[in-house]
Amino acid sequence: MGDNGSGASLPSTGTDAKKRRVTYFYEPTIGDYYYGQGHPMKPHRIRMAHNLIVHYALHRRMEINRPFPATPADIRRFHSDDYVDFLSSVSPESLADPSHNRHLKRFNVGEDCPVFDGLFGFCQSSAGGSIGAAVKLNRGDADIALNWAGGLHHAKKSEASGFCYVNDIVLGILELLKVHRRVLYVDIDVHHGDGVEEAFYTTDRVMTVSFHKFGDFFPGTGHIKDTGAGVGKDYALNIPLNDGLDDESFRGLFRPIMQKVMEIYQPDAVVLQCGADSLSGDRLGCFNLSVKGHADCLHFLRSFNVPLMVLGGGGYTIRNVARCWCYETAVAVGVEPDNKLPYNEYYEYFGPDYTLHVEPSNVENLNTAKDMERIRNILLEQLSRLPNAPSVPFQTTPATTEVPEEPEENMDRRPKPRIWHNEGYESDADEDEKPPTRFSNTVNQPVVKEEMRDDGEDDMEEDKKGIL
Repeated sequence: MGDNGSGASLPSTGTDAKKRRVTYFYEPTIGDYYYGQGHPMKPHRIRMAHNLIVHYALHRRMEINRPFPATPADIRRFHSDDYVDFLSSVSPESLADPSHNRHLKRFNVGEDCPVFDGLFGFCQSSAGGSIGAAVKLNRGDADIALNWAGGLHHAKKSEASGFCYVNDIVLGILELLKVHRRVLYVDIDVHHGDGVEEAFYTTDRVMTVSFHKFGDFFPGTGHIKDTGAGVGKDYALNIPLNDGLDDESFRGLFRPIMQKVMEIYQPDAVVLQCGADSLSGDRLGCFNLSVKGHADCLHFLRSFNVPLMVLGGGGYTIRNVARCWCYETAVAVGVEPDNKLPYNEYYEYFGPDYTLHVEPSNVENLNTAKDMERIRNILLEQLSRLPNAPSVPFQTTPATTEVPEEPEENMDRRPKPRIWHNEGYESDADEDEKPPTRFSNTVNQPVVKEEMRDDGEDDMEEDKKGIL
């Protein structure tokens, strides 16, 4: 693919100059799902990120896929039967049924993880994208696979948690393990990647590394001394951090730790969860990273040229989530996009500067140089106890998931703009308007493609929609 004017190439140094085949999963209806009035999790942010990706013409540098919805059988590869049965049948209307009601507490469904219209369809799309991404990497059809609707790292085997219901990451990793001996999972969400760590805590075939806020903060797990158990002892790495983490402190910890992990563990595939709630100014987060500081993690891991799955996650100041995941898509394909945003359907969200990058805030970094050095030494000591590239007993390779081939999506046909227009838009508080779309709640929910149009008219209308 030649240069199409979407930006100059990233610096051509080392192996990172090598072109990557990038595949990208996007469900056009994902932005219509709505957790409810006032809820911080807004799937609409994925549509906003996608819109920027298209307007920067990044889609022309990738293979674009619409995910095939994960089936209940796919989801049961990790989640319990009764939990999947509950998710696939519950709806706002069915909550009046006492038989459903008694399950809500058992499955931790309620305020943080509400029952909303199309809940299971949302889970199917998220999980379908991550399983599909794994299949692409397994087949050798791509070097990097992106699914911004994935990364829902808190979901447990039989329980929703932290806005997450189905753990698409665990399902994607299980798919990768059919072909790859060792998979490395890296989590840069502000919250601990507890659901993924728990799923693989006793195995050395998956190493989990989580950089997160620790202390009086959800989910309260991820102590530096939690390192795995049994065969998985020392294969869980936890990096607990304090408020105000800035780019320089983060890079000074992330790069040496991940360099050592890659050298010792030698993974056959890497999964990176790019939760954007670690960005400066997040509605729920407390770190102070810039978009470039966040994306540096992807840039660094990309340089190893190991098959790489890149997923979304948290992120609650949605204009910044869109900026971040658009920029990280550019890093994946190897271009540097212009800081001046192209005009797009959600342009007014990005005022007053209308730029791709935002400056970090002037908050105190509570991570001292002494703290960073101590953490780095503890982790490097833990890594020194590991054997190089642990051998894996490989029995018969299980059959890989068959994902139906679908024609590549044509993203040059622009979707009809969908935006809530308000001259007085000022803050994220206004992001709680409810979208008009309603979903049926059947397991095999028919998915209708968004109306597509060729023009890019400014049709400012309808809605503005709204783990980790």
